[in-house]
Amino acid sequence: MKEAQKSDNSSIDEGINIPDEIERREERLEVIKAAKLKIEARAKERYEIEQKIYQDKIDARDDYEKKNGKKPKGKKPKPPKVEPKDKDQVNLTDEESRIMPTSGGGFIQAYNAQASIEHDSLLLVHNHVTQHANDKQEIEPTLKFFKNNPQLKAKNILADAGYFSKSNTKLCEEASITPYISLGKEKHNQTLEERFKESNPLKENATSLERLQHRLQTPEGKALYAQRKYKIEPLFGVIKHVMGFRQFMLRGFEKAQGEWNLICIAYNLKRMFKISMV
Repeated sequence: MKEAQKSDNSSIDEGINIPDEIERREERLEVIKAAKLKIEARAKERYEIEQKIYQDKIDARDDYEKKNGKKPKGKKPKPPKVEPKDKDQVNLTDEESRIMPTSGGGFIQAYNAQASIEHDSLLLVHNHVTQHANDKQEIEPTLKFFKNNPQLKAKNILADAGYFSKSNTKLCEEASITPYISLGKEKHNQTLEERFKESNPLKENATSLERLQHRLQTPEGKALYAQRKYKIEPLFGVIKHVMGFRQFMLRGFEKAQGEWNLICIAYNLKRMFKISMV
């Protein structure tokens, strides 16, 4: 009490400014309140995406049961929840960025950069940035781009298992573009028997998914899909390791898209110079 009285009687303010501290805390509470609303909005957006994926899995199980007369193995997928998860959060430095998984098994606050190339020239013909950590959502905007740019005359689309879904297969066919999308992670060091195994005959009334499965099992389909490994993958290797672009330097979704546009333009200039020297 003596120390408190001494402090009250002192003309020198050596402690905190109570009104300023109260104001700062009230402002922080408003920021937290706004962040919670954003988390709830994102949870609803994620629910709509996960519900679509969940329905694809349920449809696939139903198709299997109808085709084989027995229930598929494994547990039935659980329906997604609309409520925010305990670990959901908002980045107060760049609230438009999202938590993305890394190849090393960790997570990073980032954007998801997408790109499409023309297979003969290896030039970039399409790119965009997305806030989705899951690549399954990126087939639709890519198809929309090629629909709006018919002069590019896209015939096939090659993509890894991260882009696969039953609905994406249908979207490609509806856009008159043949999909070559892996249905799952491929095994390394396949035996000669597995590599040169002939595909089963395609049924007359085959679904889009069955047509995709058959296409990937044919020698022509295997050869075409194999091009993805040595054509599209090196693109990101050049951008990361040769050009040194490993992270966005600007904040905000729109600025990140602009930054990715500049990187892709730089890659194309580099590639065109290489082509001109051949």
